[in-house]
Amino acid sequence: MTSLGVLAGLVVLALAIRRWVGRQKLERIIFEADTPAGRRFDLALLIGILLSVVLVALESDPRLRGQYRLLFEPCELLFSALFSLEYLLRLLCSSQPWRYARSFFGLVDLVSSLPPLLTLGIPAAQSLLIVRVLRLLRVFRILKLGSYLDEAEVLRQALIASRRKISVFLLTIVALVVLIGTLMYVIEGERSGFTSIPVGIYWAIVTITTVGYGDVAPVTTLGRFVASLVMLLGYSIIAVPTGIVTASLQEAQRQRRPSNANPCPHCGADLNKH
Repeated sequence: MTSLGVLAGLVVLALAIRRWVGRQKLERIIFEADTPAGRRFDLALLIGILLSVVLVALESDPRLRGQYRLLFEPCELLFSALFSLEYLLRLLCSSQPWRYARSFFGLVDLVSSLPPLLTLGIPAAQSLLIVRVLRLLRVFRILKLGSYLDEAEVLRQALIASRRKISVFLLTIVALVVLIGTLMYVIEGERSGFTSIPVGIYWAIVTITTVGYGDVAPVTTLGRFVASLVMLLGYSIIAVPTGIVTASLQEAQRQRRPSNANPCPHCGADLNKH
C-alpha cells in the first residue's frame, strides 16, 4: 500500500471514529484530561511517544538497523499511522481546527507524523537527503510530551517573561566574545594558532562557556593571563541566565497558585492567620 493510500485510509478511519464517538465527546477525550477516558488517552499517547523516540534512536545504529530491519519498518509504520490518526482526529474534533493547526503543538504533531509517513517505502540509503531529513523529524515527537505537563506551561511563561533580559544578556555575551577574540588575535597572532579574528572568537566562545576543546590555546604569558580571566568570567556568567529564569519561574508559579489570603486594607497582613 502506498503512502497516499495509507493517508486516505486514516482519513476515513478518523471520520468514522468522530461519527461513532461524537465530536464534542471526542474533543473532551483528546484535548482534556479531567475524565477517565481523557487520562487513559494521554497515558497511551505518552507511552507511544516514548517508544517511538526510543525506536528512532535505536534505528540510527547501522548494526541494529541491518539486523532488525524487518522489525523496525513495521513498527515505524504503526507509530506513524497512529500519530497521523491522532493529528487528524484533533483537526476533526477541535472547535477551532485552524487555531490548533497553527499552534506550536499542532505544528509539532504535523512535522513528527505526516512527513515521515509520506516517505515510507522510500529507502533511506538513497542519495535523497530530504527523505532522510523528513524521517529524522520523527524525533520531534518528544516535544509532544510538553503538552501533557502543567509545569511546561509554567516554564513557557517564565521564558516569555524573561525573554528581554535573556536577549540583553546574549547580546552582551556576543559583544564580549568578539572583543576577547579580537584581543587574543592581537596578543597571540598566527604563530599560536589564532590565524584570524573568527578563530579568536571561536576560542573565546569555547573558553567562556567552559567547554575548552584545546585545539587552539594561548602560549604567551599575557595570552595565558587573559585566558585565565576569561575562564573565571565564564564561571561567573553561567549563574546569570539561571537567576533570570529562576526569578521568572517563581513569579509564574506565584501567579498560578490560587490565593486564599484575606489581606487587611490598612497593613496588608493576612487576616485569615489571626
